[in-house]
Amino acid sequence: MNIKIKGIEISVIKEDISDLNAEAIVNAANNRLSMGGGVAAAIKKRGGRAIEDEAMKKGPIDVGSALITSAGLLPAKYVIHAATMGMDFKTNEDYIRQATRSALLCAQDNKIKSIAFCALGCGTGRFSYHASSKIMAQEVFRYMREVANPSLEKIIFTLYSDDALNVFKKNVIDYLKHLTTKVSQGPFLTVDCIIAYSGGIVMIERSNPPLGWALPGGFIDYGESVEDAVAREMKEETSLDLDELKQFHVYSKPGRDPRFHTVTIVFTAKGKGTLAADSDAKAAKVFRFDDLPQKIAFDHRSILNDYRRSISK
Repeated sequence: MNIKIKGIEISVIKEDISDLNAEAIVNAANNRLSMGGGVAAAIKKRGGRAIEDEAMKKGPIDVGSALITSAGLLPAKYVIHAATMGMDFKTNEDYIRQATRSALLCAQDNKIKSIAFCALGCGTGRFSYHASSKIMAQEVFRYMREVANPSLEKIIFTLYSDDALNVFKKNVIDYLKHLTTKVSQGPFLTVDCIIAYSGGIVMIERSNPPLGWALPGGFIDYGESVEDAVAREMKEETSLDLDELKQFHVYSKPGRDPRFHTVTIVFTAKGKGTLAADSDAKAAKVFRFDDLPQKIAFDHRSILNDYRRSISK
């Protein structure tokens, strides 16, 4: 299954990455670059110990960064070692996002035309295929938007099982189609809402990356007003209707969203009805300002701090 965007062919296939004849394949590495398990061990077994020896001479590297080596006896010409974890063998959303970006930029720096990825973080790191595929697709999209003259002509996602293949087909191909047709021109406009409800503020736990708790919200559809969009998104994610809806502030700083540049119009309102998570919200819960969740996505902690200061004046 494949799609072509801005001259770059993106495909999702079921294959052993060590058999692939791409110019470069990506090894889901640890930061010491030892190749003792998972995809790394398979690459070393097929391509030879020389790959590991070269990598370790150049390492260690920071988690989230990448370096390139020769590919030994592999059909590929290069191996890009992208560190998704340290020696505790634990990974997370930020590490996978940074490692994907670093691998793509490493390929760009070396004028590589084709690159193959495995499911980063999903082997030894035990990260979910769903989250990893979305993160990696977001970084491919970012590469296509931010790199003026991309060297890459082909990006391959190589999966070893049918389950992983099906998840990546949906979350890479379908997701990139959505991004490039519905929200292809940026900065992207979104809405969020600070909903006062049952003595606190409503937040949703995101089921898609960026992961964590967040204010409910989402993208504005073409032909939709911001007021209609915020009412729709709140109903979809929290099942609540809104009362006393007011615009609070606009947040537009580049980098506030790790996927791409978004501008959000933040509203305040009172929630009516029974709170229940729906749509892409994994959970919905009421929090007090003195008991906010530890992991909050985007810049929503700063937004809540701004709101708290505004109501305490």
